[in-house]
Amino acid sequence: MTNGMNKLDVATCRGSVNVGGAVKQSREAMGYSVEELSLTCGLTGAEITRIELGADVDPARLRRIAAALQMPTSTFGPG
Repeated sequence: MTNGMNKLDVATCRGSVNVGGAVKQSREAMGYSVEELSLTCGLTGAEITRIELGADVDPARLRRIAAALQMPTSTFGPG
């Protein structure tokens, strides 16, 4: 897994990344597929996909994803 968080942090700080996009960028930066992240955080692949598409921004699910990726939920944007 590679760590590309510097680019993500800059994009998030500029406000140019929505929550779903930030989750997807974080997942990809950490080298996880949707399936791998789902196994790590205990959500289904469908739940993660809905979050990445912006159709679901449930705080509890975002916390689980953040914990699995070992990053603060603030990485996913303001809120």
